[in-house]
Amino acid sequence: MAYKQIEYQKNDRIARVILNRPQYRNAQSRVLLEEMDDAFNDANADDDIRVIVLSGKGDHFSSGHDLGTPDEKADAEKRPYGKGLRSIYERSRRLFLDNTLRWRDLDKPTIAQVQGYCIFGGWMFAAAMDLIVASDDAMFLPSLLQYFSIPWDLPMRKAKEILFQSRFVTAAEAERLGFVNIVVPRAKLEEETIALARRIAETDRMTLKMLKFALNNAQDAMGFRTAVRNAHSHHMLLGVAGYLRDVQEGKLPKRMAGVGQALKKLEK
Repeated sequence: MAYKQIEYQKNDRIARVILNRPQYRNAQSRVLLEEMDDAFNDANADDDIRVIVLSGKGDHFSSGHDLGTPDEKADAEKRPYGKGLRSIYERSRRLFLDNTLRWRDLDKPTIAQVQGYCIFGGWMFAAAMDLIVASDDAMFLPSLLQYFSIPWDLPMRKAKEILFQSRFVTAAEAERLGFVNIVVPRAKLEEETIALARRIAETDRMTLKMLKFALNNAQDAMGFRTAVRNAHSHHMLLGVAGYLRDVQEGKLPKRMAGVGQALKKLEK
């Protein structure tokens, strides 16, 4: 598969999946998601690969879902989505829930390398990875996402406090809360992430696979997978209500409402 919106590299037992839409802050288009899935599948099947690193080019890891860049509009014209609520639901489930759950369950350890904004869908991508290394300027914004892992990502009362206000979480706070593993200066982000990947890659391949399998199964035994799938319906209900309100008012948003609210808080 020839990639247009990601870069894919393999070197010294480490595969790197690099989001390559810096001009759009690595917004998550359908093409980007398809290319990510193909690269993840390739890395997972490659016996020479021990660790997979997900990162984003430019100043930001990911600004979330693509709400209508020229590339996304052109792709939708070429490959139209179905109409109606059923099609919207199927698209959301397939692209953002099924994909993310599949990436969470890859056989090999995964690391998110996060800088700048990590908003909504960006949180979703990072949360699906096993470990997160963040630059000291990283800013995380969660919400009621298609892949709603936040009750497992954060202590429950902090999750409620952050979500109820729709506010950003700094890298330092995310590390204190246990969402981020390591915070490093921006200039050393790639170096420190790859160093961690190399240390993990020294571990026996089967040991890594069984450790991850046991840990993810323990989460699932506590209801993780069921809760995440159920929350997708809550996400859809919230999204449809907001969409219908905007249509009635004759406008469609350029960014999700919660993002605007969070950005205003940063300005205060």
